Amino acid sequence: MPDTIDALFAFATAVAIAWLLVPVAEAFAVRVGAIDVPRERSLHTEPTPRLSGVAILVAVLAAAAIFLPWDAETRAILGGAAAIALVGMIDDIVDLPAVAKLAGQIVAVSIPVAAGVTVDVFTLPFLGGVDPGSTMLFDLPLLGEVNLGEAMTVIGLVGIANVINLIDGVDGLAAGVCVIGAITLAAIALSLDRNAAGVLAAITAGAALGFLRHGFPPASSFMGDTLLGFLLGAIAIQGALKTNAVVALAFPLVVLAVPILDTSFVIAKRLKYRRPIFGADRSHFHHRFANAGFSQRRTIAYLYGWTAAMAAFALALRFVPYSNDRGDFELGWTAVMAAFLVLAMAASIWLLIALEILKLRRWRFRQVRAAAPVRPSSEQIDAGVAQELETGSFGAVDPETGEITPVEPD
Repeated sequence: MPDTIDALFAFATAVAIAWLLVPVAEAFAVRVGAIDVPRERSLHTEPTPRLSGVAILVAVLAAAAIFLPWDAETRAILGGAAAIALVGMIDDIVDLPAVAKLAGQIVAVSIPVAAGVTVDVFTLPFLGGVDPGSTMLFDLPLLGEVNLGEAMTVIGLVGIANVINLIDGVDGLAAGVCVIGAITLAAIALSLDRNAAGVLAAITAGAALGFLRHGFPPASSFMGDTLLGFLLGAIAIQGALKTNAVVALAFPLVVLAVPILDTSFVIAKRLKYRRPIFGADRSHFHHRFANAGFSQRRTIAYLYGWTAAMAAFALALRFVPYSNDRGDFELGWTAVMAAFLVLAMAASIWLLIALEILKLRRWRFRQVRAAAPVRPSSEQIDAGVAQELETGSFGAVDPETGEITPVEPD
């Protein structure tokens, strides 16, 4: 079985291969006309080649062939990766209809599911073990009986693949989030003796990092759709969800919290305003940062930081010994655990306020109106709120004009 040293070498191999092959993929994209032309929703300003996901795929396949056991599950995961990358490549070239693209993704993720990469049993706090694999749903002519665990896995893998794809609206954002997430899942999987999953996570992180050399703003190419998300989903199943640990379900949810929250917020907003769920708009976190005047680099720095805070909490859940085998809490380690939780919550709340998802502007507007007889302008409120978010200190309200006077931090 591969081990931690194999994971490190696999990571380095994937970085090198992806780094070298991205320029080749760029040239191929130009030749076949797979060019992303800036549109109204786009944050890039120049036509940019797509298809660098091909370089990521080759890096993953090559490193996996060297460092992973060539068993049925590995072959199925890599086969599914190749299939979903092919769907993404075709979409980049000819712009597939949404239904056709979704059908292709379902076929692709069914390859590893049919080979046993499924969520069969997991543990929920206070409820104990849950066994979706024992509940049969239907019988398909070619696939045979399909149980609830297999159906949940297909939906989950397609969902994670698209969740990662939907945050890929700023140069380097999706790839960087995947690097952080894959490194975190690698550490967790290796610690649980899920070595194959740990090495695959290291390979995924390396391939994404190798692409990021070219994909960081201003990007010379885009990686295309869904491959990295699919791999992260498969890793989460192999490396965490196939254990009986009570917190196993929390690992992927915490590690992927940022893209999951982004997609959930966008869908909720579209439902609220009765817009098509699969329609396009500027409601994603990165769009809201752009609307607030943030540069691409500042946007990804904030979202990388948020992802890193959540990843640190996931690692703390795994490695901080806050309770013993009898379920008793250790005071000192519980305090350490609480510190990681506070960090993750503080980062989340701060970003949600900065993005105006938690309506700080509306709250301050009401507060200023109550404090001063003069109605402040929206520009005054926006400037004051921006200063408050930047400094972390609330300003004083001028009772005559309603303006927010910034308070310098100590």
